Amino acid sequence: MTIKEFTYRGKTTEELVKMDIREFGKLLKANEKRSILRKSDEIQKFILRCNKKISMKKPIRTHFRHIIIVPAMIGMKISIHNGKEFTPVIITSEMLGHRLGEFVVTRSKVKHGAAGIGATRSSASLSVK
Repeated sequence: MTIKEFTYRGKTTEELVKMDIREFGKLLKANEKRSILRKSDEIQKFILRCNKKISMKKPIRTHFRHIIIVPAMIGMKISIHNGKEFTPVIITSEMLGHRLGEFVVTRSKVKHGAAGIGATRSSASLSVK
């Protein structure tokens, strides 16, 4: 059984990494394509900042949840802010074309416990003391 090599729109990972950001943007769907073509300089600055932090051995932490994942980010470990804390995410080739915020949940699951005082009709008449 052979392992199937990852391709994105017929391009291998090596071909994608060699591409320019705007060239990669042309392979994406409409909304992401438009976003990359308009904000390619912002994405380029983000990648340069990440590479600088990697060379200084500092963790990459960001609030930029709207940045689209491009091939130059593959393999990076980026901590993305979810509104309360930074959650580490390792970028893989399957994440290409998605936004960083899609991989970090902002809302936690509600865990219901026992009802508090005054929450039910029977406990409403009890004294608080």
